[in-house]
Amino acid sequence: MRATVIHAPHDIRVEEVPDPVVRQPTDAVVRVVLACICGSDLWPYRGESARQPGQRIGHEFLGVVEETGSAVSGLKAGDLVVAPFVWSDGDCAYCAEGLTTSCPAGGFWGQVGSDGGQGEAVRVPFADATLVRLPAEALSDDRLLAGLLTLSDVLGTGHHAAVGAGVRPGATVAVVGDGAVGLCGVLAARRLGAERIIALGRHEVRTGIARTFGATDVVAERGEAAVAAVRELTGGLGAHAVIEAVGTEQSMRTAVAITRDGGAVGYVGAPHGSDTGLDLREMFDRNISLRGGIAPVRTYIPELLPDVLDGTLDPSPVFDLTVGLDGVPGGYKAMDERTALKVLVKI
Repeated sequence: MRATVIHAPHDIRVEEVPDPVVRQPTDAVVRVVLACICGSDLWPYRGESARQPGQRIGHEFLGVVEETGSAVSGLKAGDLVVAPFVWSDGDCAYCAEGLTTSCPAGGFWGQVGSDGGQGEAVRVPFADATLVRLPAEALSDDRLLAGLLTLSDVLGTGHHAAVGAGVRPGATVAVVGDGAVGLCGVLAARRLGAERIIALGRHEVRTGIARTFGATDVVAERGEAAVAAVRELTGGLGAHAVIEAVGTEQSMRTAVAITRDGGAVGYVGAPHGSDTGLDLREMFDRNISLRGGIAPVRTYIPELLPDVLDGTLDPSPVFDLTVGLDGVPGGYKAMDERTALKVLVKI
């Protein structure tokens, strides 16, 4: 089969790789229908996180089950399924607590020795615990199918940030980052009842989507100017809840600075940069909480799925470029150059 591999920074190729097969009784093989490129995929693309030459890449996909192992009881060939970006066994103490990303038996698509999501098929460990079945009729609705794909990562990650930030009915929320995760954070904040949502971003197309998703205000400034603008919008107090969806030192400094005393920052931006951007003395003095990390999206899918199916949540506009598998290298280039927000891959 064909799949996307990374050989070096800015060197993404689609190559022939071995077909996936059932290795363990709990495995399934899924034929990929839709995949996508994540903003976090850009860090190895840019050389900011290490990958082995020829390593598979991609961690967001949905598709159709082709084969199951003898111990798989909840799925069968022909089922349409979505995969969270981390597989998990469903049996450990962390899985029982909903923190599936800490499962000792778990792993990430595209790690060394595993299949990546940007290919024609994927071997899925612990299929019963990892995969979530979707209505078969979704295959005939391209917009719905794209929305369902976001359950594999960005929608659940935005929700994780909103939950970590303590978004509640009537709250004022600020979202740092206008990428797909930040935009899904806007959706999540609206779903959780936020009264005011301030989106920080400079790209007009993206902030336009943010407004469609529920943002009431947009701040285009950065750094100290952004802090001043949010403070002015909030009567000098700041936001009750701040979603940090970038992961740089500057973005975290901004997030803390625009948080209201007694508020919280929900952080899900993959950390990269020279420092954390955190001043513990400031956070201590102002009673600011910090919660977040790798989103256990498998735990959130059952909660978010009904709202995507009935149209209450429509995250599909985060995809603004669609390519086939052969177009994936160009998709990386487009996202790296910020001419595309998030690339949908039709296999």
